[in-house]
Amino acid sequence: MKHLPPYLRYLLVALSVITLDQATKFAVKLNLLPGEGFSVLGNVLKIHFVENPGAAFGMTLRSLIPVLSDESAKLLLTLFSLVAMGAIGYLLWRVRHERTALPLLIALILGGAVGNMIDRIFYGIWFASINDYAGGLFYGRVVDMVYVDIYEGYLPEWVPIWGGDYLFLWPIFNVADAAITTGVLSIIVFQNRLLGKPGAASRQPASPPAEPAPEASPARESSDEAARHPRSEPSQKGS
Repeated sequence: MKHLPPYLRYLLVALSVITLDQATKFAVKLNLLPGEGFSVLGNVLKIHFVENPGAAFGMTLRSLIPVLSDESAKLLLTLFSLVAMGAIGYLLWRVRHERTALPLLIALILGGAVGNMIDRIFYGIWFASINDYAGGLFYGRVVDMVYVDIYEGYLPEWVPIWGGDYLFLWPIFNVADAAITTGVLSIIVFQNRLLGKPGAASRQPASPPAEPAPEASPARESSDEAARHPRSEPSQKGS
């Protein structure tokens, strides 16, 4: 893998995320019914199959723009995601030579975006015979299944805005959501290290200029000259 061009290496990272994401979704979709699940780690980590027509962690565009119909919101979200996916791919191309973790994190985001995009575009067709909703091209629902049960219950009435509402933490998510969240949060937390001056991570600090050699003293020069040209002793003649 080290011999591959940088962009291709990071595309393989994105492809690995897509493969793992789709494998887990197919396994859940073909073996569980919506609402079914099982425990993985006690009451903390569970597999709980749900489908949502929205973005990561079940967020929907209609909740942000109430005037949209459900069908219009789904289609608009899919089209927006396609544009965002292209922008992320272009960004990955731009930073492919960075020697920080930035290209790797962007590859995670790209893989997660493509993983959920496959659900929205094709799951309404691929699983039409078992879906409990009217699907079609671009009208599939995203499959979520990982449920980390941190808190579940009604919030106290004194809590502002959400008092008395039923709340469960953590939202049910999938591998694609986890990859997107890991990439985005890592870039935010380590932005000073990752988003410094362009090329700063790849430049080596310049070595300090060499100090000039000290000038030799006249006495030292004379002794060095004498050492290089020793005088020969006169030979003694016999009487």
